[in-house]
Amino acid sequence: MADAIVVVEDDGSIREMLRYFLQSTGYQVRAYESGEELFAAEEAQEAPVLYLLDIMLPGIDGLEILRRLRGNVRTQDCPVIMLTARTAEMDKVAGLESGADDYIVKPFGLMELQARIKAVLRRARRPAADTLLRCGPLTIDIAAREVRLDGVPVELTYKEFELLRLLATRQGTVLSREEILHTVWDYDFTGETRTVDMHVKTLRQKLGDQAIATVRGVGYKMPTFFRERK
Repeated sequence: MADAIVVVEDDGSIREMLRYFLQSTGYQVRAYESGEELFAAEEAQEAPVLYLLDIMLPGIDGLEILRRLRGNVRTQDCPVIMLTARTAEMDKVAGLESGADDYIVKPFGLMELQARIKAVLRRARRPAADTLLRCGPLTIDIAAREVRLDGVPVELTYKEFELLRLLATRQGTVLSREEILHTVWDYDFTGETRTVDMHVKTLRQKLGDQAIATVRGVGYKMPTFFRERK
């Protein structure tokens, strides 16, 4: 049976376009126009390999759907891509902090969407190495996907963890946004994207500003040592 993707989109034309496109690329698609319809229908279904959630929905909005998915043992590890017409930075940050793995702003190209879906699924299916990384006050358990700051657990989204792991394994090395996109998201995207910047911002909020340094005109790095946020 083909892998299933769940789409929640209240715009009928976009919903059917996504259904047709995803089916044409080999996925089974379960599409809903509201969060209420989603939860009523999905209760007895096997968890999908991916959720595509519109943020602006009547009733239960996309962010609330995301929070409920992350709070359910059956769906807490399922990758989620947010579809949104919003361009405000804080809307994107809210989605990432709630556990989204990526977001894409409408209008979007289907080829870009396909690349993001493939990248998210590829990363989700990649086995983690049995490695424990220690970077200053940070302890990163790769196998358990757990992060502790001075012994205190820190909750990270899937992509936040992957970005942190990359920076930690290359500690002291400056990585360009393009290299980070290619390594963490598994795709090359030459258009305007703030994906890396948004994830760096949320990591700094959780780990402290000194955890990730900005090298102007180049990219980001994890300093050899950094202090806990005051």
